[in-house]
Amino acid sequence: MFECGMLQRDKRALRTRSTILCKQLVVDELLIQSLQADNILTESMAESIMAAQTSQKRSWRLLLLLPKRGPRAFSSFCSALQETEQQHLYELLTQSPEKDGKDAPAETFVDSSLPLPTQEVIAAKRARTHESMEFSLDADSPINSPVLPCAPDFYLSHCQQSYRMNSSTRGFALVISNVTFDPCAAPDLDPRKGGEVDDEVLRKVFTELDYLVTVHRDLTAQGMRTCIQNFCRRPDHQTVDSCVVCLLSHGVEGAIYGTDGQLLQLDWVFESFDNAHCPLLQNKPKMFFIQACRGEEMDCGVEQIDGPVRTCSPSCEQRDAGREGQGDANSRQRGDMGRPRIKLPQRSDMICGFASLKGQRICTAAMRNTKRGSWFIQELNTTLRLHARDTHLADIMVQVNSHIKEREGFAPGTAHHRCKEMSEFTSSLCKDLYLFPKYQPQY
Repeated sequence: MFECGMLQRDKRALRTRSTILCKQLVVDELLIQSLQADNILTESMAESIMAAQTSQKRSWRLLLLLPKRGPRAFSSFCSALQETEQQHLYELLTQSPEKDGKDAPAETFVDSSLPLPTQEVIAAKRARTHESMEFSLDADSPINSPVLPCAPDFYLSHCQQSYRMNSSTRGFALVISNVTFDPCAAPDLDPRKGGEVDDEVLRKVFTELDYLVTVHRDLTAQGMRTCIQNFCRRPDHQTVDSCVVCLLSHGVEGAIYGTDGQLLQLDWVFESFDNAHCPLLQNKPKMFFIQACRGEEMDCGVEQIDGPVRTCSPSCEQRDAGREGQGDANSRQRGDMGRPRIKLPQRSDMICGFASLKGQRICTAAMRNTKRGSWFIQELNTTLRLHARDTHLADIMVQVNSHIKEREGFAPGTAHHRCKEMSEFTSSLCKDLYLFPKYQPQY
């Protein structure tokens, strides 16, 4: 029997942190499946939790059940938090009140049949305070821990072998996110529900990485061209060390859709930032992250012949495939007027991350998580936050690939159940590209 089996200290940890957990906990399929795999939740319990209409109600139902599910329930829940990349909540539960320095007031659990207080039901619609935005976009959105800072010793030991990255504003970042498409001009392009989560995640993470971020939403193909032209012609690129371009939309191989159903060719985008068309960014790294479809083929996955038996599926998220070009360059090379200048290749110092392989597409309407955004942007965001402090960007993209490889769609009864995704990146970087977050050299 599980009843009343949880240790009192574990019950107390859940009770005292219940308000924060209800607001910030993301209860998705992966977390529930992890608890089911440990025999903490039964199938009927899992269905009851996931049937709740809001994230806070799902969290509340889970927190009501856990204290009744035996002595292993707390440790299993903590492990599930780590598996679903909610490390800050894991640390919140496992630190002692004495270390924390503050004993949070106990919260009283109520019967799950009673309605939640009004403020809990509509919390996601309240005005966002600075504090609430720091860690969560809203109760159902990805929860972001702060970007970890680069240590001074790491900067000093790596700055000479890598791209220059010490301007007070590291560079300018442009995010174009097409979420809603013209139903007359583009009747076949469904709204990209969840796209607004992705662009907000990108805005937050690159702001914390010391970029000046501009977000544009729902542009036609010509609107995107004009926006990109204006961005790459900014005279203040001369005073910064890099730039970032993020494009999120529906797409095909080599192009993305404007809201009018017209295509913008990605090769034109990369050309706009090459050494001939954007001289102020010569020898400086140019990073592109493109979340868009690249083909018509869905990846159903292949069974690993010598792999372990599958025990659970990663969370079901929406998937929008995309392609990205990234560039990397640093240093302004100007030869004296009296002698020939150094010549550069037409295109260099770029790094480009794609949400899927060339010619591969997983249906966005079936796979996009409308609350947490796309797999690729989620993994990029998490990896940048945790590892940009001491990992160069090419290795960060390898880690993103690794995380994407492990994920699996969860949509029982549909063609997308257990579907897979594989991201990739291309690079013409000529040095290691460290972002050195939150570090400013002292001269």
